[in-house]
Amino acid sequence: MSGLVLGIETSCDETAAALLTDDGELRSSIVASQDELHARFGGVVPEIASRRHLELIEPVITEALGRAGATLDDVTRIGVTNRPGLVGALLVGVSAAKALAWGRGLPLVPVDHLHGHVASLWIEPVAVEPPFTCVLASGGHTLVLAVHDRGGYEIVGSTLDDAAGEAFDKGARLLGLGFPGGRELDLLAQTGDAGFHPFPVARVPGLDFSFSGLKTALLYAVRDLPPSELEARRADLAASYQAAIVRALVERAHAAREVTGYDRLAVVGGVAANSAFRAALPDATFAPLALCTDNAAMVASAARFLEPVERAAALTLDAHAAAA
Repeated sequence: MSGLVLGIETSCDETAAALLTDDGELRSSIVASQDELHARFGGVVPEIASRRHLELIEPVITEALGRAGATLDDVTRIGVTNRPGLVGALLVGVSAAKALAWGRGLPLVPVDHLHGHVASLWIEPVAVEPPFTCVLASGGHTLVLAVHDRGGYEIVGSTLDDAAGEAFDKGARLLGLGFPGGRELDLLAQTGDAGFHPFPVARVPGLDFSFSGLKTALLYAVRDLPPSELEARRADLAASYQAAIVRALVERAHAAREVTGYDRLAVVGGVAANSAFRAALPDATFAPLALCTDNAAMVASAARFLEPVERAAALTLDAHAAAA
């Protein structure tokens, strides 16, 4: 068996490990979700997430190796998410990766979670060749990127307040939906009338986004409806709210191509799984559904094109809440 890259991801509430060849062939991808664990709280509780990662990290890595028909002897490089995210959660993955890399004398590659999302486009059979314009929309970040090569990207637009995924999740809570909110809102919106309520799309300079005003508009719309009418119009509100978020993302995506000069467009991140968003950009390449939300395959993919830390520095690699 040719050498494999082991990817490890624990930035939020998914414990994930994956094996990828140097050519981008995915041999295994294991994701242990904590959705049910956090559902009662309506969102991720960092301390609970960290403790669950501790329980899951070893069996998840073991299962990823087993699914790939591999052992640690077949691994030639380890990539691990070390930023951005919940520090306690990140530290679990970073510690596991450091122990494996040091114990087996393997190169250790720290991966920015956002770079990982972009690198999900370099896993066969997708393999989008740079340069291209990219919209990265997730629960914590909404960015417009000029991807010049596989080693990094240039940020040309970002959110001034809430991320698109956060707007979906907060909107779902306002509508009384379950967790994870973005998925529940998408499902409900498919049965509603997107023209029911004219939600605003913020106009901000350049390629930046703002979703806080949209969230407030939904709050007022929900508050102003009698309970019986709210129940009858819940799906319509969901569809209208979703349409406004998607409209903002699509408008910026088209404008970004003019700024970057790269007509090829790609979309990554958890919000890339949204059905309305995918339908609204038929000419874009979206990350495969299984690779939109947090996973380790994207981390392994990014690690192929990044330099490992020096062996002497491997044991001092740290986790960071913010992006570089």
